[in-house]
Amino acid sequence: MGHVLVIESWVGSMSRLLPRAIREGGHEFTFLTRDLHHYLRAAPADGGPHPLLAARNLITADTNDMDALLPLVERLHAVLGFDGVVSSCDYYLPAVARVAERLGLPGPAAGAVENACRKDRTRRVLTEAGVPGPRFAHCADTEEALTAAREIGYPLVVKPADLCAGMLVRQVDDESELERACRALADFPVNARGRQRAPVILLEELLTGPEVSVETVSFDGATHVIGVTDKSIGGAPAFIETGHMFPADLGPEQTRAAADTAVAAVAALGLDHVVCHTEVKLTPAGPRLIEVNPRPAGNRITELVRHVTGVDLAAACVDVALGRTPDLTVRPTGVRSAAIAFLLPTDGGILTGVEGADQVRGGPGVVELTLAEPGRVVRPATSNNEYLGHVMTADTEGPGARALAERLIARLRPAYELCSAEQAAAVNA
Repeated sequence: MGHVLVIESWVGSMSRLLPRAIREGGHEFTFLTRDLHHYLRAAPADGGPHPLLAARNLITADTNDMDALLPLVERLHAVLGFDGVVSSCDYYLPAVARVAERLGLPGPAAGAVENACRKDRTRRVLTEAGVPGPRFAHCADTEEALTAAREIGYPLVVKPADLCAGMLVRQVDDESELERACRALADFPVNARGRQRAPVILLEELLTGPEVSVETVSFDGATHVIGVTDKSIGGAPAFIETGHMFPADLGPEQTRAAADTAVAAVAALGLDHVVCHTEVKLTPAGPRLIEVNPRPAGNRITELVRHVTGVDLAAACVDVALGRTPDLTVRPTGVRSAAIAFLLPTDGGILTGVEGADQVRGGPGVVELTLAEPGRVVRPATSNNEYLGHVMTADTEGPGARALAERLIARLRPAYELCSAEQAAAVNA
């Protein structure tokens, strides 16, 4: 039995899948966080505690202060004896890697994780290694961005270097839109976990073509491709993920090209002992690398993979963190494709319910239906953080899961009532 140190987490599905994988592997875990209330507020709808709070030990400390965190975990390690360290939250992946190095535990090199978690550094490393990506520039301020944009050409994509879930990623078509996007980045100097952001504006050429992600597991110097997931995008000028299907409905040549690009990117960054979720655009000129995320995929993509292949990527994440060989054996599940479609708010107000749920729940091919509780104050979606729920489907015959999920999500209609100015201000804060 191993003892895993979990440092922070997202409060979405991976915050439940990771504790489950730890327990099912016969291990125990200690949870280290700067704010227990963040997870208490995310308790399941059934009234039970959040699974992270079922840890053997709950410890609070400033996880944003590496100078204090490293000596603290050394003292904890001397008493509790950790065998591995993990997180599902992108903002703490570099800290996890540095803790693993400090304690002599398995894990990817800290420098490699830091480069992967900073989109500007990823671009530089991959360009030097010859991994194809968009034309880009990283800029210190609006003036630099305006100059660089004239060279790249409009339309282009503006990104923060160190945020997640599509936050503040925008397509811009001219200088005035670029200036507004740069102001939005400047107005968000601290991320949702209280960490100061890097003041870097990343500009990228707008790529066309299908977008996919490649799910991989790396250990002992080799990267293993589990499969390729497709992605639906909406919400222009934002880039909101509206759904996914595994496996992507691609021909063998495109599947292989996407996988090869992801493996090359993981190798160029020097990542090992890690599960990666790598995003690739399949352009008319060939695959182009978007970003490498050194953690299991979110948005329940890991569950899509598990339904089709039997491979549990959350369990693989725990195994490689413990220095163990993960079980990546593909097993027959009877499912040929699995998909998820997300319900997005199109209006602002207080959610009073979701019409059509009774017709969707329990229907043929439905694996999951999860909906936000009434009473939530919502606004029109601008990132992947504002979903009102999802439907997950499975097809035992072929690649039909995505079409089924999209038909079903179209039957769900959120209903709202007007909210006060104070409530609207709170959700926009």
